[in-house]
Amino acid sequence: MAEENYSTVTEFILTGLIDKLELQLPLLLFFLGIYVLTVVGNLGMITLIGLSSHLYTPMYYLLSSRSFIDLCQSTVISPKMLVNFMMEKNTISYTDFMTQLYFLIFCLFAIAECYMLAAMAYDCYVAICNPLLYNVTMSNQVCSWLVVGVYSIGMMGATAHTACMLRVLFCKDDTIHHYLLELSCFSAFINEVVVLCSSAFNIFVPTLSILSFYIFIIASILHIRSTEGRDKAFSICSSHISAVLLFFGSLAFMYLKPSSVSSTDQGKVSSVFYTIIVPMLNPLIYSLRNKDVKMALSKLLGNRSL
Repeated sequence: MAEENYSTVTEFILTGLIDKLELQLPLLLFFLGIYVLTVVGNLGMITLIGLSSHLYTPMYYLLSSRSFIDLCQSTVISPKMLVNFMMEKNTISYTDFMTQLYFLIFCLFAIAECYMLAAMAYDCYVAICNPLLYNVTMSNQVCSWLVVGVYSIGMMGATAHTACMLRVLFCKDDTIHHYLLELSCFSAFINEVVVLCSSAFNIFVPTLSILSFYIFIIASILHIRSTEGRDKAFSICSSHISAVLLFFGSLAFMYLKPSSVSSTDQGKVSSVFYTIIVPMLNPLIYSLRNKDVKMALSKLLGNRSL
């Protein structure tokens, strides 16, 4: 009977990153610049790989798929955030919020990126530990199935988490500081357990897979006698290692702790970092430290200048 006295929230107010109005414009310009760099970098990487025949390899096929994930992940949240910087009252409807939740927080793009990094680690493992069987092991069919598997896992995780959130009634308040379950009418313990378990599973499984692959990779590199051979082997996976540390570090800091011990400001900063900053940095990591990408870019720009 008591439940009938609750009025369900249909629209949420987003508090944003800061409360000072004088900083809204500088932040708007800052994040607009980041979003433009993200779009140009990731779209440029996809285009470069598509136009450069010598980049038609499994490694760059997976890299272009990851660039697509980064592009989509940033696009889900950045435009809405930029619009909010120009408004005095930042609101979002219940439907829009759940849509963003599905496509961003536990989504095709957040979960998929975890497993895409694991797939790329497997590619490095095959390239270094079994180079003679690389073309057979990483065939076009295998790469396609890897990408399909990555998106399938993302969809299943997103569906399960969003289904749990749709069962929650929100009525305590309509202002979201960072953690949505704080607005639940009743105990959200089950949802918090689902969030923690899903986060742990989708972080630990890819992480353990990546660590396992790199144990074999390091062991294989140590058996290479020539310095040149070691440098070449390390160059294959150096960019991937940087991307893994950057992404999983921010993601673990964000999710792998109870809400009771995490502050709102820490959550906001971590969320912005892995959803907006990381997608911008990834093209730089792979382009600045990759000779093949630099060569492809030079050839493409050289042909256009002729």
